[in-house]
Amino acid sequence: MLTRETSAGYLTNWAARLFARELERQLAPSGISPAYMPIMFALADGGALTQKALAQRAAVEQPTMAATLNRMERDGFIARRPDPADKRSALISLTGTAMALVPEVERVVTTINALALDPLDPDERAQYLTLVRRIIAVLEARDAQYE
Repeated sequence: MLTRETSAGYLTNWAARLFARELERQLAPSGISPAYMPIMFALADGGALTQKALAQRAAVEQPTMAATLNRMERDGFIARRPDPADKRSALISLTGTAMALVPEVERVVTTINALALDPLDPDERAQYLTLVRRIIAVLEARDAQYE
């Protein structure tokens, strides 16, 4: 019998929600939403990407990415400039305000990951991350079949 305690999907989703709540609590003073995290990770090196590339990296639909980028622009965290390679598209980068927050975001993410992984010994941590990446690879390959 399937129960929530034996469902990999349920447990993974539950863990993700708890991670997001903790991120929200710790990042709220900076005005950063957990939804901004994939974009922060993708652009923290100071580069610029198109909305389409960001949506692919974050594995979200274009409308979701558009809404998130609109909120980030409103909050002063991203800037858009025309893409010289494609005038119909814009390149998105983090603003100076957002770049100044990257060290705080990294600190918070590191702290939350350390908290979550603390009960595991170093070998278990490595194994956990390896197993999660394998699960993601299987599900991404499956997802790609439908695109």
